[in-house]
Amino acid sequence: MFKHDLLQRYLPQFGAMTGKQSHDQRVVYLDGYAGEGRYENGDPASGEIALRVASHLRSRTGLTLECFFSEQQQKSFQRLDDIVQQYRGRGVRAHAHRGEVDGVLDQVVESAAREPLFLFLDPCGLVLPQDRLVDVLARKRPYKRPATELLMNFSMMAVWRLGGHVRSPHGNERSLQRFDDVCGGTWWREHFADAVTARDKDSAAADAIEAVAEGYALRLAEHTGMLVQSVPVSHSPRKRAVYRLVFATRSPYGLWVFGDTVARARATWWETLEEREDDALFSVTSLTRPDPKAVEREAVPHIADNLAALLARLRRPVRLVDYPLEVFGDYYGQVTEPAARSAVRLLHEQGRTPSDGVGVKRTREIMVHPGRATA
Repeated sequence: MFKHDLLQRYLPQFGAMTGKQSHDQRVVYLDGYAGEGRYENGDPASGEIALRVASHLRSRTGLTLECFFSEQQQKSFQRLDDIVQQYRGRGVRAHAHRGEVDGVLDQVVESAAREPLFLFLDPCGLVLPQDRLVDVLARKRPYKRPATELLMNFSMMAVWRLGGHVRSPHGNERSLQRFDDVCGGTWWREHFADAVTARDKDSAAADAIEAVAEGYALRLAEHTGMLVQSVPVSHSPRKRAVYRLVFATRSPYGLWVFGDTVARARATWWETLEEREDDALFSVTSLTRPDPKAVEREAVPHIADNLAALLARLRRPVRLVDYPLEVFGDYYGQVTEPAARSAVRLLHEQGRTPSDGVGVKRTREIMVHPGRATA
């Protein structure tokens, strides 16, 4: 639910942000592990979500979102293809490929040679080898324009299972080598090797999983030259992540919009869980979900301090959207962009900037000037 809500919020914005970079008003999208496209209960899965976005963009803005879908399993592919054909009949440009995503990836990249490209990779297990991703992102798509972005599911549960192979004397070397390819080397094994000698092995293994996820994102950023942000997703704020969404872009603007979208999708996800528990004696979600207003109240002074530190370091005016990670800090993906406007106002009230954001329609476009305290 979280991933799909995030996708249906962000994909139209990607089209709006990058459509002008296209020479023929076309943006290319690939869902590399598309599944059936629609659930048996009739709800849209990732495939139909993208097709709906494409239909909406075509009718409302004239922008073509050309969709490519890849699915290996025959039964799932057949259902997916049926849905694709329905939308093709409505004028949506869409293609379904039977097989592994690696078999269609080059074709999609070639199709998007002069167009913005968005890659959505949501496997049930392991994703493509990192060398393959680097080949696409750093060698075939090395430029800022036309834009290239990636949203990928990095499964923490898969890392947990593979870490067990490292710790076991009977571990499956073939599985380990497969994950070596995904991670771009054997570096990840060292984290689990250390867990073998730890006093609390379960806690050490859990820490190793987090370290591997962080290391993966850092290496992807290093090898592609992209801005990479890894967002943890868990069943509750007090539990470890089940998976991480790895987002890669070359645009601070995209990074800003993605963080805002993550926060909004997270709020919707919690609300959906609460609705499902309405008939229960009490809501487990209400006991574990942080109050969004309380989180924002807590975040605003921290964001204000982040801004003050940024102004002091740069000694010049800054536009918020150019520094999403520096502005939001630990609250990136936790609060929506209005929190940044509140932080600017707080900074102004404290006399630390002459800027108050008044009159600027979009928060992300606010210019913040150094004050005496930060100059």
